[in-house]
Parts: sequence; structure tokens; C-alpha cells
Amino acid sequence: MLRISHESTTVAQVTVRLEGEINGRWVDELRRECDRVLVGAMADEKRLVLDLANVSSIDAAGVALFRALAARLVVTNCSPYLAELLKDVTDVER
Repeated sequence: MLRISHESTTVAQVTVRLEGEINGRWVDELRRECDRVLVGAMADEKRLVLDLANVSSIDAAGVALFRALAARLVVTNCSPYLAELLKDVTDVER
């Protein structure tokens, strides 16, 4: 199960908190939410910050999603395990 909640939003950045596991059908749900967040008038300039403090695992499809979003994605508050999974994919802030 994956819980998705918005922490903060500005013109340039949207921060989303994730809780649970990013796998299986939840990857598609997260993809839809990321697409929804990143569309709009300033879509090319908007950055998505995903707070992974409460995420326990990410499967290969989840890593692929992060790779697809890499140009506009920053990952924050992730465990050392998740940071290792994502180290070649996107910016990881601890």
C-alpha cells in the first residue's frame, strides 16, 4: 500500500510525502499523481520533491519511474537502503 499526501506547493516546487511501498500497482498510481502535479502552465519549470522518510521499499518499476522523472525530481529523507537504490537515478537529499 502507498499513501500519497501533499506537504507544500509553490509555483516552482511541489513536495509530496510518500508512505509505504512503491511497487506493483502503486507505481502506476504514483505515476498518475506525478503527471497531475507536473502539468500546467509552468510545467517545464516545476520541480517535484518526493519525501521518502516513510517508504520501506521500491521495486524495479518504481526505480524506472524515478528514472523517467529524473530531470525534474528531487528525493529527500530516504533511508540509506533507498538512497543506494536510487543513487544513479536522481538527486537524493538526506
